[in-house]
Amino acid sequence: MAASLTWVDAFTDQPFSGNPAGVCLLSAPLPDSTMQSLAAELGIAETAFVVPTDQPDTFDLRWFSPLVEIDLCGHATLASAHALRLHDVVAGTAPVTFHTRSGPLVASFKGDLIELDFPADALRAIPLPETLTGQWEDAEVIDTGETGFFGVVILSSEEGVRAYRPDLAAIAATGHKALLLTAAGEPGSGTDYVLRVFGPNVGIDEDPATGSAQCVAGPYWSAVLGRAELVARQLSPRGAVLYVRPDGDRVRIAGHAVSVFSGHLC
Repeated sequence: MAASLTWVDAFTDQPFSGNPAGVCLLSAPLPDSTMQSLAAELGIAETAFVVPTDQPDTFDLRWFSPLVEIDLCGHATLASAHALRLHDVVAGTAPVTFHTRSGPLVASFKGDLIELDFPADALRAIPLPETLTGQWEDAEVIDTGETGFFGVVILSSEEGVRAYRPDLAAIAATGHKALLLTAAGEPGSGTDYVLRVFGPNVGIDEDPATGSAQCVAGPYWSAVLGRAELVARQLSPRGAVLYVRPDGDRVRIAGHAVSVFSGHLC
């Protein structure tokens, strides 16, 4: 397997939308410093590094943002499965298992869709962080909480999520690695919930599409809306659509992916 680098737009079926990820298919691990430098050089939300193991359809997978290594990343996992199939490393018929910092993760091919099997993440209730006071009218905020990665704010309307102008300094000052802002979708829109994600503390001002956010948003909205299968729309400038199915302590997250270009590391 050559040391290839593929640019993949994830959670979209159109190039130049969704969330871009760099996927490096390697024959052996690179030094951590090299992986971090390459992620900084690309300057996109995450770059994934995929190394084969001695088991079929099983790989080691690590993700780096421009600033830090990431514990869990959905769109770059989906992009990695897409790149493995694109380069004929896997046939795209059997599921692919990735060994990661968040444990084993499975990607399954469902025709044009790729479905990820991720751990659910419970929302712990906390007050609105003091640094975010005044960002929204009191009536707009209907719930707040946190996970190990996200501070979470649930708003009363889709328009409130769409119209929010992020105060990145205030978001960074919360100490959370990222802020997840979410609301129920407009009735009749075909979207169950919407979201945006801001991660200044990991070098991402606004994430175009965030698979890992569905680990908390999916179970939350499934319980609130009484729906087993949900359509989520990320209202970033690039836009993204994710299909979410909470399943006990797991969450299935599906989406499309498209290749933009591919080359080789020098």
